[in-house]
Amino acid sequence: MITRSKLVEQLREYQIRSQHKWGALTAFSSKPQITTRRDAALALTCAVVFVLLIVSCYAALYFRYFKVSAVFVCLGILLPTCLKISRHRWVARKRERRMLLPLSM
Repeated sequence: MITRSKLVEQLREYQIRSQHKWGALTAFSSKPQITTRRDAALALTCAVVFVLLIVSCYAALYFRYFKVSAVFVCLGILLPTCLKISRHRWVARKRERRMLLPLSM
């Protein structure tokens, strides 16, 4: 059964998603939506680190340091993977917290 509170929550989430302020940075965020400046700063930092890893990988390949380049590639793969895992854990924790609320709320 759809209640008014569920509709309000869905509308709020839709409005947050439809703002598209930080659309490109959501891939580097540890949360599904970027709502605060702290989230945006963290996502921007992760994006800069990712770009630095890619540039370092190309530089290592240019100077023929193949093992160092392989390490940079592994770190470049590991960074978005860890962010995605933390995003899923955050959503699961939020869902679990929502289920623990008393029914009167």
